[in-house]
Amino acid sequence: MGKAMEMLGVITRLSRATKQWLILTNDVLLVPVAMLLAMTLQLNALPDSAHMMRGWLLVPVLMALCALIEIGMNIHRVQLKAYESRAIALSAIHAALLGLSAGLIERAGGGVTPGATFVTFSMVYLLLVVSSRAVMLKLVLNAYRQRPKLRVLVYGAGRTGQQLVAALRTDETVRPVAYIDDNKMLQGAIVQGLHVHAPAAIARLVRTKRVDRVLLAMPSVPRARLAQLSHQLEGKGLNVQTLPSFAQLAGNGVPLVEQLRPVVPGQFLGRAPLDAELPGGSETYRGGSVLITGAGGSIGSELCRQILACRPRRLVLFELSELALYKLDQELSALAMDLRVEIVPVLGSVCDAPLVRRVLADHGVDIVLHAAAYKHVPLVEQNPVAGFANNVLGTHTLALAAGEAGVTRFILISTDKAVRPKNMMGASKRMAELVVQDLANRSEGTIYSMVRFGNVLGSSGSVIPLFHDQICKGGPVTLTHREVTRYFMTIPEAARLVLVAGTFATGGDVFVLDMGAPVQIYDLARQMIEAAGYTVRDETHPDGDIEIRLTGLRTGEKLHEELLIGKNQIGTPHPKIMLAREAHLSEIEVAAGMKALRAAVAESNDDALRAVVARWVEGGTVLVNRPVPRLDGRDQIPAT
Repeated sequence: MGKAMEMLGVITRLSRATKQWLILTNDVLLVPVAMLLAMTLQLNALPDSAHMMRGWLLVPVLMALCALIEIGMNIHRVQLKAYESRAIALSAIHAALLGLSAGLIERAGGGVTPGATFVTFSMVYLLLVVSSRAVMLKLVLNAYRQRPKLRVLVYGAGRTGQQLVAALRTDETVRPVAYIDDNKMLQGAIVQGLHVHAPAAIARLVRTKRVDRVLLAMPSVPRARLAQLSHQLEGKGLNVQTLPSFAQLAGNGVPLVEQLRPVVPGQFLGRAPLDAELPGGSETYRGGSVLITGAGGSIGSELCRQILACRPRRLVLFELSELALYKLDQELSALAMDLRVEIVPVLGSVCDAPLVRRVLADHGVDIVLHAAAYKHVPLVEQNPVAGFANNVLGTHTLALAAGEAGVTRFILISTDKAVRPKNMMGASKRMAELVVQDLANRSEGTIYSMVRFGNVLGSSGSVIPLFHDQICKGGPVTLTHREVTRYFMTIPEAARLVLVAGTFATGGDVFVLDMGAPVQIYDLARQMIEAAGYTVRDETHPDGDIEIRLTGLRTGEKLHEELLIGKNQIGTPHPKIMLAREAHLSEIEVAAGMKALRAAVAESNDDALRAVVARWVEGGTVLVNRPVPRLDGRDQIPAT
C-alpha cells in the first residue's frame, strides 16, 4: 500500500506535458523491441550478427520517424483512460506507416530483408503499444484503488437512494457503507447489499464504519425538513450533502439545500427609502481631515464610504478590531487612489487617551464621527463594566481630547435605546450623551452634537442576520414578544443622516430622524420567511414550513422604543431631520457622575455601576439590583 501511495503521489505531481512526453518516449523505445521480435519471428530463431547489424542501422532512423509521425498524429496526447477504439486505430495507422517506411528505407539501401519482416514489425509494434498502455493504465488504477475511499452513509433507501448507490459504486474514490431511512418498514432490510438502519443508529455507524459523509437522497422531502435534518447531522460533526432531484439537475428547480435569496433590508422598511431625500452635506467634509471611530463596524464602514465620496483631504480609520480594520483599509485604499484621499488606519481603543491625543494632533483632525460602541444588549447587560468603560469613558476621553485639539465638529452616534433606558447598553449611551452635552455647553470652539436613531437593518446587531440564519436552518424563528415594535432604517440611510445632521449642528444638539411608523417584528419575521419561499407554521397552518416561536421579553427589553425624551422638538433645514431640545445635567452633576463611574469601573463593581445609573440617568432606578440574565440558547434573540 505504501508503494502504491508513493507511486500515486508521483503520478499526480506530473504535469500533463510531462505525461505526454513519457508516453512518446515509451512508444519510441518500443521500436527496437518490435524490430527484434519481428526478426526472431521471421527467422524462427534469434537473428545472427549480420541480420542484427542491418536491423540496428535501420532502427535509429525508425525511432526518429516514430516520434515525428506520432507527434504529427497527436497520438501521445490521448489519455490512458481514453485510449480506446479510435485511438487504437490511429496507432494501427502509425504502426503501418513505420513498417512501410522501414521497407522503403531497406530497399533504397540495397537490403535483402524480406518484406514480410516489416509487416510483422508493424503488427508486433502495434501489439506492444496497445499492451504497454493497458499495463500503464492498470498500474495507475491500482494505485488509485489503494487510496483511502470516502465512506458515505446514504440517508434514504428509496429509488433515489438506490440510484445514488449504484452511481457511487462506479466511482473508485467513494464507498457507500449503509442506508439510513425513517421508514420502519425498510429498517433491517438489505437493499443492494447494504443494510438499512434507523436514524438512531447514525452515531454507532459513524464510529464503527468510519463514516466520512452523509448524503441526503430525499428530493421529495420539504426543504424546511431537509434544512433541519442537515443542521442536526452537522451538529454531530458530520459533513452533510443533499442530492438534488433530477428536475433540479436539469435546471428546472431550485437547490434543495436552500440558499436563500439575498435579503435586501430596505424591502422590510414599510416606507420609501430616505437615501434620495437626504441631499447635501458634502461641502462640510470636503478637503478636511476626518476621523471615524468604530470604522470597521456596520455604521462606521458606511460612514467611511460616504465620507470618501465627499473627497476629504484625509480619512483616519480608528478601529479596535484588527481584522475589521484590515478589510476596510484594503477596500478604501483602492478607491482613495483615484480620489486622492489619504487613508490612515489606526489600530487602538478610544479609551487610550495618549493614543487618541496623538492621532488627533498628528493628522490634524477637523471632524470626529464617533461610532465606536458596544451595542449588543444581552452582552452589555452581562458585562456592564466593559460596556460603560467603552461607551461612556471612551466617549469622554475622545470628546475631551477633540476639544483640546481644536477639532471643529464632534458628532456622537447614539441610539433610541438611550431614551429612558431599560437596559445597561441604553443607559451607557445615555450617559455618553450627557457627557457630550456637558462638553458642548463649555466648549468655545468645538461644535458637539449627537445623532439618535433606531435599529439599522442588516447591521451586526439587527434581527435580519439572525432571522436569516434561523430560516437557513429550517427554523424556528425566535421572537421575544408578538407585539414588539421597532423603528428601522437602512445602513446607507443612517450614515447619510449622520453626515447631513452634523452640518446643521450649532452645539449640544440632539438630532433624530422621522423614520415613519415603527415596524412590528412579528410581521418582519413572517415577511422574511415568505420571501425565502417558505410558509409560516402556526395554529391556522399546522403544516407550514417554519415556526415563529415566542420566547418572552428579555430583561430590560421594551415593547416599543422611543426617540425623544421630552416633547419639545423643532424642525431643521430638512423635513426628515428633527432637533430635540432636552434637559441635561449641570457641569457639577456630570463631574460627580463621571467620578463615581470611574470608581465603579476601576473596582469592576457591577452594583456600584448600577447605583451610578440610578442616580444620574432618567429612569435608571429600574436597573438597580436586577439579576444578570443568562446568555444561553434561549437568550440568543436579536438586540432589537
